[in-house]
Amino acid sequence: MPDFIIGGAPKCGTTSLHFILAQSREVGLPEDEVHFFDADDPIAHPDFLFDEAGKLNWYDPRPGNPEGLDWYASRFAELAGTRVVGEDSTVYLQSEVAAKRIHETLPDVRLIFMLRDPVARAYSQYWHLVTRGRASCRFETALTRHPSIILGSTYAPHLRRYLEMFGPERVMVGLFEDFLADRQGVVDRAARFIDITPFTVAEDKAWFNRTYYPSRPIVQYAINTVSSQIVRHQYRNHFGARHGGAERLRNKIHYYWFRYIHPLVLTSPKKPPMCPKTRAYLEQHLSARNQGLSELLGRDLSTVWPGFSA
Repeated sequence: MPDFIIGGAPKCGTTSLHFILAQSREVGLPEDEVHFFDADDPIAHPDFLFDEAGKLNWYDPRPGNPEGLDWYASRFAELAGTRVVGEDSTVYLQSEVAAKRIHETLPDVRLIFMLRDPVARAYSQYWHLVTRGRASCRFETALTRHPSIILGSTYAPHLRRYLEMFGPERVMVGLFEDFLADRQGVVDRAARFIDITPFTVAEDKAWFNRTYYPSRPIVQYAINTVSSQIVRHQYRNHFGARHGGAERLRNKIHYYWFRYIHPLVLTSPKKPPMCPKTRAYLEQHLSARNQGLSELLGRDLSTVWPGFSA
């Protein structure tokens, strides 16, 4: 079972931190995100719940479900020879239920959370949804259609829950901006936190999850009307309970569509700029949602995140 968990937030450098830590011979990490303790969350994981003939099919991740815990433990079976084992599930931070479940199952686990300017993080998540085929509308419309965009940038109340439950000695909070400015320093801090030997980050193995954006967003929105219907089956068999020819066909359709059709206009290395009026709204609203965060972290975050006032 894990000794540490990278629990969020999404689009804050967690993927890069995952693969950098995995370069240490002392660390074992499953390659993909595990998504266990909040698997029944319809906002974070709508793909894990299915309406089948009027009945809801869902996965039960509660600690009292031995079948679920067996599946969770199986994700780390091949890592048993490493000194420190971890996992990366980037929406645990925003979950209303994950903290309690993690504490009941892994009371001594260490937790790493990466935060980012909440406005920039929200905008980055929106473009992640677009480039993955899950959003087919402008950012302003997506704010009302995809609640995870705002929820993912709501740090303070969720971080407070983890700190109260696990204690500050078992929670590390890093900033994406610090990671960009001093990647080695953040990795060294994480290494000390999970009790492994510090190591040098190779420059050519220091950044992952690079993204290309639509050169013509309106065309990508049109493509995504089809992509969104295909991608919703991406995690259909995440827990290994579905088999057969229909599942294999869905996987093939997903592969070929997202390999050849979906990325036709994903050619720009830069995302389009945000509307200033939208930015002003998000600066105000996300500051309100994160009241007390600077005090919680003992750092004036307004000096790091422009427009932030909490």
